[in-house]
Parts: sequence; C-alpha cells; structure tokens
Amino acid sequence: MGKELRIIISGGGTGGHIFPAISIANAIRAKHSDAKILFVGADGRMEMQRVPDAGYEIKGLPICGFDRKNLLRNVKVLYKIWKSQRMARAIIRDFKPMVAVGVGGYASGPMLNKCADAGIPCLIQEQNSYAGVTNKLLAKKVRKICVAYEGMERFFPANKIIITGNPVRQALLETTMTHEEAVKKLGLNPAKKTILLVGGSLGARTMNESILQHLDLIKESDVQFVWQTGKYYHADIMKQLNNRQDLPNLKVMDFISDMGGAYRAADLVVSRAGASSISEFCLIGKPVILVPSPNVAEDHQTKNAMALVNKDAALYVKDDEAPKALLPLALETVADDARLQTLSKNILRLALPNSADIIADEVIKLAYGY
Repeated sequence: MGKELRIIISGGGTGGHIFPAISIANAIRAKHSDAKILFVGADGRMEMQRVPDAGYEIKGLPICGFDRKNLLRNVKVLYKIWKSQRMARAIIRDFKPMVAVGVGGYASGPMLNKCADAGIPCLIQEQNSYAGVTNKLLAKKVRKICVAYEGMERFFPANKIIITGNPVRQALLETTMTHEEAVKKLGLNPAKKTILLVGGSLGARTMNESILQHLDLIKESDVQFVWQTGKYYHADIMKQLNNRQDLPNLKVMDFISDMGGAYRAADLVVSRAGASSISEFCLIGKPVILVPSPNVAEDHQTKNAMALVNKDAALYVKDDEAPKALLPLALETVADDARLQTLSKNILRLALPNSADIIADEVIKLAYGY
C-alpha cells in the first residue's frame, strides 16, 4: 500500500466512548502493525489516563460542554471551543492524518470538523440507539457512520450508515474460566445462583439504594450477590453494612477489575443501560435486568434498553421504581431457569461480533481511498 498509515481517533469522556475507541485502534494495529495512531481527547477527562494505559499517545484539547444552568459561564466555554479548534488545526498540520475517527464526546467535535474542512476523510462511530449531539452535528461532513442499532436513518444520511455493532473490551470475550471456576474465584458457592449488580465504575445511587433497602430479602434468599458499589459510594455503604454479620451471601466490592470473570460467574446481571455494556451482554448471551440512568442526554439509555426489551432480550426497571421493585424482580427471574434461557437466547441473536475489525477495515479503506 506504500504510504504510511496515519490515523487520528478522537473523543471520550466515558468508558462507553473510550473502550470502543481503543478496540478500534487495536484492530487497526492488528492489520497494520506500523500504523501511527494519535488519540485526541478532552483535558481532564478519563481518556487522558486510559488511552496511555492502553499504549497509545494522546493529546488533550481544553474543550468542555455548555453550562445550561449558568449561561454566563459559557463565555469561557466559547473561548475553549475556539482554542480547541486552533489546537486541532495544529495537530493536523504536525501529524498529517490520512483519516480521522470520531467516537463521540467533546473532543471529537472540533477535531473532526477541522479534519473534514482540511479534506481528510472522516468516520464516526455512534454507540447508542439515540444519536449524540456531537455525532449529529458531524454527520453531514463525514464519509461513513458506523452504528449499533437499526433505524438510525432518523439521525443520519442513510447512504453513509454501516451497521457494525459496538466494539467491546476483548478481555471480556477471551476469559477461559468456566462458570464454576469464576464463582469459586469470587469466594462463592458454585451450587448457588449468582446475581451480579453493577452500576458502572463510579456506581449508581439508585441501584445501591435498591440493595440497601432489601438486605433482609437478600439474607433470606438462597441466592448469592456480587455487588459493585462504585468507588464514590463504597466507604459509606461499608459503614452502613458494618453491623451486618448475617450476609455471607453478599459480596461487596468497590470496583471489579476482572469483569470477564464476574460476567462468567453471574446467572443474571443487573446493570445500567450504557451502549457498550449492552453490546457486551449481547456477545456473551447474558440475561440482564436494565435500569437506565435518567441522568443522560435525551434519555438515551432508556432507548437503548427498549431496543432489547421489545425483542424479549432483556428486562427493564425504571430508575424511580428500582428501590422498590428491582430486587424482588431479580430474585424472581434468577429462580426461573426457563426465563433465563429465553433471555439468553434472544439477547445472543442481537450480537454483532467482530465490530472493531469491521470498523477498522472501513477506516483503512478511507485512508487509502478505496
């Protein structure tokens, strides 16, 4: 192919943007080991740590979102946008990318805008069933739009859309442990059913409250629970559990580093409805109860969840109903083997494997003009 492959990947802000971005980069590197890949993120956001940890160089832009509550602060935001655009032009001049990839998040806006203006072919990847603001704005300028859900023509030009699915963390798919081994590794009993409750790395207040309000129900059940509280809530929760010595079937952790093992151990997962998490559940065929976060743009997590619920591939509990209803539903579901099998079978049908490879191929095609 001759010319050295040079690619910018921009975006971030959450794991749901960062993990797919790194997976795409890894897939490109697997095909072109000498490819030069530069990430561009937002200063102070988690990509500035996670991307270097994955072995890639990253440059930060001072970009941030608009403050809808205090409009005066947006004068500073406008300045940061202007400065980010200038920095984006300098990055293009110095790095000379052949193609740019946007995965959503603040930084992808100015970076892909300036790449498109410079005639550099661009591709965006939209993880959610409801398109984010940045990607909707970029849609007119980019060449290809990779999506994970059907019906995205309501946001994007149909002729640019490719249904690829969402790239996921490879470690989740590569775990070789059996269910029994994974349960034992967590210090639990393989003869009992296991429910995994996760609210993200920082936790989810509603899901934590759902558990705290039903400790007696947990105690009386013959089910084991693995509860990721999130680092933000962990100390307070442990204080509340300090006097409870009667819950040997409740394993409490602030953060689970081996999610592949935790998913393998679980008979049922209770989770938020982020796009990356849903893609993971589809690929591993895991029965799940989704509790969409209400604190996201355009309520997109509810839309993600309903795309599964409408195909009998997941169960769903509203955030404001979770404290009362979530634990009883989880216990009822995990005891019903036929229900678990149906959910597992149906969610597997929605899996889109090899997403990172498919997107990487599209990126390479754009870079070399074919």
